[in-house]
Amino acid sequence: MSKKTVLIFFLIFLLSLSCAEAAEQSTAELAKAAQNPVANMISLPFQNNTNFGIGPDDDIQNILNIQPVWPVSLNEKWNLITRTIFPLMWQPDRGSGPWGQDSEVTFGLGDTTFTAFLSPNKPGKVIWGIGPVLLIPTATDDVLGTDKWGAGPSLVVLAMPGNWVIGSLFSNVWSFAGSGDQDVNLFTWQYFINYNLENGWYLISAPIISANWEAPSGEEWTVPFGGGVGKIFKIGKQPLNASAQAYYNVEKPTNGPDWQLRVQLQFLFPK
Repeated sequence: MSKKTVLIFFLIFLLSLSCAEAAEQSTAELAKAAQNPVANMISLPFQNNTNFGIGPDDDIQNILNIQPVWPVSLNEKWNLITRTIFPLMWQPDRGSGPWGQDSEVTFGLGDTTFTAFLSPNKPGKVIWGIGPVLLIPTATDDVLGTDKWGAGPSLVVLAMPGNWVIGSLFSNVWSFAGSGDQDVNLFTWQYFINYNLENGWYLISAPIISANWEAPSGEEWTVPFGGGVGKIFKIGKQPLNASAQAYYNVEKPTNGPDWQLRVQLQFLFPK
């Protein structure tokens, strides 16, 4: 084998290493963007939450959240990141068993939540977004919603040191109109901790802690604890983000669920 041939093979080897490194870097960057609530990237997550052990009959509730994220560039300095959550709900009515013969299930659209985060186009080490959250009474059945309009503030803060994506998202919604019998005063805190591994894999913990301030004393809080695993991958040219997580409610209302299984598939549309 000539020196020229050896040199060509060596250059091809270096080029393949460079391409593999670039692909790995691209996957890592895409993973961090998918884990950033105020990333300047269009995405379409389908998040399915199954709640187990509701009430004395251990009923099961299922909520499929369809939550498109659409960023709008306001100018060179600011972006507006909009997130809308459309919940499709399978809600068990009280009966003698979990979806048994004496139980009924109400299926339909729940109340819609719309959030708009104002966020810097070129953030520093600490990334943030702030804006309003709006509760829209779109429920197709009284069982599935509050029949109340609501609004309040929302804030997200996060950082991305090394392989980590760590942050928190806060909001509180108060009802201001509507014909529902119960006022809405709901606090939500979602902290998220992601550790990105090789080949698009990552570990995640992102429980949603909530407090219903209208509930009786001692019945306000739902505090889940747990986590799961996810992966960034492609089908053809379409990048996707899939994850599976499980959470146990260490604090919950009397008839609240014992634990939750969350499965998500997110379509990513990077620029």
